[in-house]
Amino acid sequence: MGTTNKKSILGLTLGILSIILPIIGLILGIIGNSLSKKSIVEIDNSNEKGKGLAKSGRICSIIGIWIQSILILLMAFMAYIYYMLITGGK
Repeated sequence: MGTTNKKSILGLTLGILSIILPIIGLILGIIGNSLSKKSIVEIDNSNEKGKGLAKSGRICSIIGIWIQSILILLMAFMAYIYYMLITGGK
């Protein structure tokens, strides 16, 4: 009976935060994804618990990365539209 892998807990936490926090969530999602991936490898090589946490962290991180990427693209598009309206398309 092993202990729970700390990286899997941290990866899940960062994955959830990447969904909730705007803009900075992209960075948190990337970090959470890499931590979750590393913890899955560590759990496979040792007798630690937390593989479900690591998988959940990876899924949440990927969802957070997608949401934040779409949000950033939407903001850039809206800024472009605003600029075109202000300048009259010049």
